[in-house]
Amino acid sequence: MHVTSRVKKVIFFVWLLLVPPGLVLTYMLSPPPADLNLLNLLGFLLLASIVAAMPMVINGTPIFIIQWVSIAVFLRYGLFVEMITVQLSVLVLLTKLRIPKEGLFRLPLNSLMFFVVSLVSGTVYFSLGGQTLSRMGEGTVVLWLATAYAVFYYVLNQLIVIIYQKFVYKSTESYFGKDFMWESLTTVITFPLGFVLYTLHLELGALALLFIGGPFASVSLILRMYYSTQDINVYLQKAAEIGHQLAERIKVDEVAELFLQKLSEMLPIDYAYVIEIEENDDVVMARRIENGFIMPNSQIPIKKYQGVSGTVWGTGKPVLFGSRKEWRHIVGGNLPADSESVLGIPMEKSGRHVGVVVLVSKKKRAFEKSQLMLVDILCSHYAIAIENARHYEQAKEESERCSLTKLRNYRYFEKMLTREFGLVDKRVRERLALIILDIDHFKAVNDTYGHQSGNEVLRELASRIKNIVGDSGTVARYGGEEFVILLPEATSREAYNMTELIRQSIANWPFILSEHMGGDSPQIPIKVTASFGIATAPEDAEDAMALIRHADRALYVGAKRAGRNRVAAYVK
Repeated sequence: MHVTSRVKKVIFFVWLLLVPPGLVLTYMLSPPPADLNLLNLLGFLLLASIVAAMPMVINGTPIFIIQWVSIAVFLRYGLFVEMITVQLSVLVLLTKLRIPKEGLFRLPLNSLMFFVVSLVSGTVYFSLGGQTLSRMGEGTVVLWLATAYAVFYYVLNQLIVIIYQKFVYKSTESYFGKDFMWESLTTVITFPLGFVLYTLHLELGALALLFIGGPFASVSLILRMYYSTQDINVYLQKAAEIGHQLAERIKVDEVAELFLQKLSEMLPIDYAYVIEIEENDDVVMARRIENGFIMPNSQIPIKKYQGVSGTVWGTGKPVLFGSRKEWRHIVGGNLPADSESVLGIPMEKSGRHVGVVVLVSKKKRAFEKSQLMLVDILCSHYAIAIENARHYEQAKEESERCSLTKLRNYRYFEKMLTREFGLVDKRVRERLALIILDIDHFKAVNDTYGHQSGNEVLRELASRIKNIVGDSGTVARYGGEEFVILLPEATSREAYNMTELIRQSIANWPFILSEHMGGDSPQIPIKVTASFGIATAPEDAEDAMALIRHADRALYVGAKRAGRNRVAAYVK
């Protein structure tokens, strides 16, 4: 949630206007008791700091429970000491969270909130006749007043938080969600701890802090360890699930997109770089995402042991940096200027480094060691999935190309024709043109000069056609000495003009044979011609097979029988 610089300045000004003078005034009107023991005070301050630094994690939600300590401090030493204790807790809490520079306004904001809550709650308590150093067993009125103070303190705190969300953070989300429920529940459960701590402290002094604070801190630590273990288990389960999903993808782009999508969903990533290292140590930026946008791939000047990527590549070990000052000393670092947290993981395949994944966040301490383990596992899955996808695409590419001419083969052409004709049927495309050509008297070339020379003619003819058609259509070897050209959105006239251009490029320039059978000359020029048939959809055909038949009929009836070396269009 973005907070404008103007609002931040107002927050700091209001804090400066209210909190320091308010603390001084509170000290003058409600000073600490005369019997205040410095050791006991330090004990309470230490306990509050420990509680603030060790939040309880319940159902995945971090809960910071300070109020039970502040209740005991308030009832024991009064309003001023309670204020100082809570203010120190806020400082410890935000230090523990490692808020970034742009979030420093939260310190005066939270300090102001707890100051107001402490001041108003304490004033209400004293106005109702409440006193400090009252014994809970002296009557129900004392207990009810202390309970009323605690409830009022919590309710007022929540009201101010709601105001902050609406007017400072401009949030439209509902406040009464899972976090609110857990915080309310744990606060109510820990209320009695504050009363027990206060009562025991009256009897046992500083020893009470050990009896109550020790078990509480221990339970908090155990719960944090427990939920940390649970997080790791969840990460491992997610890694396995994502690994299966990656393995199911058969296209390189799909594997890469899924990999980065899953990482972005699980981690606070602002920049992500997938760098591939080829066998000759050429480095390619295979995937790059910056601020949610996919950037173009490129060659990048990365060397081993230079920069974050080069360090990971050279050492073969992952790196985790929590802030810019931890990695800025690395020579050659070329990360964006606002980068802070960096996670770098090597990718290995069959014992060879095949790439590096670098994840970057603008926030400090954005990544944890458990997340590093997750990304490390995912990188292993990714490296294997990418390799498998490449093998599949290569095999698919080879199965759909003619090995001699490097053009698409009949299998690919048939699928393309069906797809394109379907688009015409659905009115996605307006028209489709099909050209079939056949080399004239090609058997004579093979018989005279040999099949190797025939292959030379086929390769050169394929190259000429491809150069003319370019990206405007699909060229395929239909079989033997026949070729087909598919031109989406081409009119009959456009198809005819292109066909005539191809016919002239074949007939007017000789083919040079270097693998011929006869004569001593190393190269022999020969003349070759071809005949062409054209059909268009939807004018000439209602389905894909009819389009082929009609183009074929135009070829043999309109071109071959008419004398060859000519272009003929289908006529109904």
